[in-house]
Amino acid sequence: MKRLRSFKPWLFVYLPLLAVSGQTRPAGSEPASVSVAALAPVAGAGYAGAERCQTCHKAEFGEFSKTHHAAIKPPHADSVTGCEMCHGPGKAHADGEEASQGDDAKAAAAGKLIFSFHANPRKNAERCLVCHQSSRDQKDFTHSTHIQHGVACDSCHSMHLTEAGRNPKAERMGTAQGNFFNVPKLPAENRWLHESQLIKAQPELCYGCHGNIQAQFALPTHHRVPEGAMKCTDCHNPHGTSNRATLRQSGWETCTQCHVEKRGPYVFEHSAVKVEGCTACHTPHGSVNQMLLVRRETRFLCLQCHVDPFAANVPHGRLGFQARGDCTRCHAAIHGSNFDVNFLH
Repeated sequence: MKRLRSFKPWLFVYLPLLAVSGQTRPAGSEPASVSVAALAPVAGAGYAGAERCQTCHKAEFGEFSKTHHAAIKPPHADSVTGCEMCHGPGKAHADGEEASQGDDAKAAAAGKLIFSFHANPRKNAERCLVCHQSSRDQKDFTHSTHIQHGVACDSCHSMHLTEAGRNPKAERMGTAQGNFFNVPKLPAENRWLHESQLIKAQPELCYGCHGNIQAQFALPTHHRVPEGAMKCTDCHNPHGTSNRATLRQSGWETCTQCHVEKRGPYVFEHSAVKVEGCTACHTPHGSVNQMLLVRRETRFLCLQCHVDPFAANVPHGRLGFQARGDCTRCHAAIHGSNFDVNFLH
């Protein structure tokens, strides 16, 4: 009787409300950790120190001081820190700039006494990869499609985005779809600091080179990238992978990160998914067809493989059923089934 008296029916209302209130919007994937390499001073090279760099490069120093790079604690007391971690010894450059006294020719000569990331893309990337080769997401960048096409780290990232510092509360215009769906946008400087220090936000940054993909996302059926609900890097690793199209996972694994109901494993699996992946039937960026299908009519999509009327995988081909209606009227479990080898209900 005591148990019955202590029973509190209001808990059935209160506890679900607690669970709902605790839910938050899914955040973007956290970048992989990076081990900082201990940069020992080069013998005979003169180091100026970040404070001396600040005298001329105030805007760059101000933005750099807000980043994780400025907060790096070197493993050894004599390790190189600050601006000279990336730009190299700067004393000769600083001395040359001060001695130029406004002479443009001498100032230009002094500018060549320090590494200023005006070299070829591979040389620029090598500076970053001193530390960033320890990350699983970045270790393959030297073999990536981007570096082979002349896209270096500083093409997408900036260690001191002075444009954001001039107007830190500015908001980007965004895409038409994103504005329509009213996706919140971070102020310029806040976005830069919290989104891997990208020069521009995704997908605008990627669209700068991949204009054909931007056109596909403008088609009626597409993944919610223009709306801001997804990012290009949710599926692709821009620093390079061994997978097709620099996908983060191999084959269909990238798609099933979100479409978990299609994952399986199934007793009877659709071989097209296992061999070619989801792109055998779907186009991932955008389509004029429903469900991102590569063909408007489902039956024509199936007939790309199931075309031989005498083959075992077209058991009723002679009767012409495959030429009328949609195959998925009967073969509803088309991604895989645990009950029927023909993917029937």
